[in-house]
Amino acid sequence: MEKKKKLTTAAGIPYAKHEDSMTVGPRGPILLQDFILHEKMAHFNRERIPERVVHAKGTGAFGKFTVTHDISKYTRAGLFRKVGNECRVFVRFSTVGGEKGSADTERDPRGFAIKFYTEDGNWDLVGNNTPVFFIKDPKKFSDFIHTQKRNPKTNLKDATMFWDFFSLNPETMHQGIVLFSDRGTPYSYRNMNGYGSHTFSMINARNERVWVKYHIKTQQGIKNFTGPEADEMRGKNPDWAQEDFIKAIEGGNFPKWTMKIQVMTEEQAKTFKWNPFDLTKVWPHGDFPLIDVGVMELNQIPENYFRDVEQSAFAPAHVVDGLGYSFDKMLQGRLLSYPDAHRYRLGANYEQIPVNRPITQVNNYERDASMRVDDNGGSSPNYHPNSFDDIVAMPDQKEPPMVLDSNVADWYDRNENDDDHFTQPGMLFEKVMTPQEQQNTINNIVGHMKGICGPKKDEIIQRQLGHFFKTSQKLGEGVAKGLGVTFKG
Repeated sequence: MEKKKKLTTAAGIPYAKHEDSMTVGPRGPILLQDFILHEKMAHFNRERIPERVVHAKGTGAFGKFTVTHDISKYTRAGLFRKVGNECRVFVRFSTVGGEKGSADTERDPRGFAIKFYTEDGNWDLVGNNTPVFFIKDPKKFSDFIHTQKRNPKTNLKDATMFWDFFSLNPETMHQGIVLFSDRGTPYSYRNMNGYGSHTFSMINARNERVWVKYHIKTQQGIKNFTGPEADEMRGKNPDWAQEDFIKAIEGGNFPKWTMKIQVMTEEQAKTFKWNPFDLTKVWPHGDFPLIDVGVMELNQIPENYFRDVEQSAFAPAHVVDGLGYSFDKMLQGRLLSYPDAHRYRLGANYEQIPVNRPITQVNNYERDASMRVDDNGGSSPNYHPNSFDDIVAMPDQKEPPMVLDSNVADWYDRNENDDDHFTQPGMLFEKVMTPQEQQNTINNIVGHMKGICGPKKDEIIQRQLGHFFKTSQKLGEGVAKGLGVTFKG
């Protein structure tokens, strides 16, 4: 029997869990001491210079956000204190997996990141054009992205490693169905929705917390390319989405989106059918209806692409008082990963770059480091406490404590007792998609899976077909027929 190789850290230390982060109970927060998670994410953030590891190609614009409905019963955030409040925003749209030179119409999720320049500081809502994601634990993120990039030997996109990972991780099914539907090839950035995707929180003036999902609905209407149309546009104009976006704004056709939220109480979260902090799941609108919040309009293309679009840096860690995080494992991983990526790519002082700079005054004890462009704190003390300045902490910004469901720290299998990977994607395929959309999805999957090759080809195809059949009989049969194989499950 072939001797197995031990899985180790970069220091050569063997470890037990590669896919699941150490948490306080199955649903509790991630522990800082999980250094393997940090090593994986920190190394992943440094794999490419200087372009972004993900979301490399994109476009962006400035605009405004206007509050149209009162949600002050959910949040004490200053922006939402009254109807009519406005703030400036910067939004960056992007493809996720491709390089800077890739085509805008590639089959890929789309990034949808918003920076709100509020009077309480910058609030970054960093999301995609889909309400779910492929995985539910951040330890898997670098592995997943590697399968969407290039084969380390051939430097080519590789359907084999793509479907090998998907078939070994059935939690990818929900986002996978979205990706291979026509939603995976949006017609333009103006004609797609945005989602915060993660579960976030809001805290009101009475210090009460609710869980929240953000939805940014396009007012231009949803419009997608079919697979063949996207392929054709990829050859005709690889910059189609950026060109469409710029021409619209410069022509005075300012795109708009409506922000809505879903709200779940802490008590409802305890009895919800699925884990409400699982990024591979949605909250049904029938149970948690959409609530109107405001309108976003984009109306100004930056004068210099590099200055604003390329150097823009968004981080879900950036929330203002009244808005907060949750136990969502992927969100907690991004709280660490995004600022770390920006410090590597743009420098420790990336938030001094104009597009990232808040409109509020900045007072802290951070000094020096590369590209420091302000007065570096002048002669004021660089330590705290001190007897010379009047900078004080703000105890009224404190969030209410979070009640955890366990006091046991361990590496929990994210899918143990939480392995319903097929109900929601099955509902999407069978109840939401039209027959033509279903067939387009099958065609797109078959076309991509035909690229699977090598000695594990049959094993990978059969494993993935098993997931398709569990999702929908029609889906499984359609893919099997398209591939010309018989499912042996």
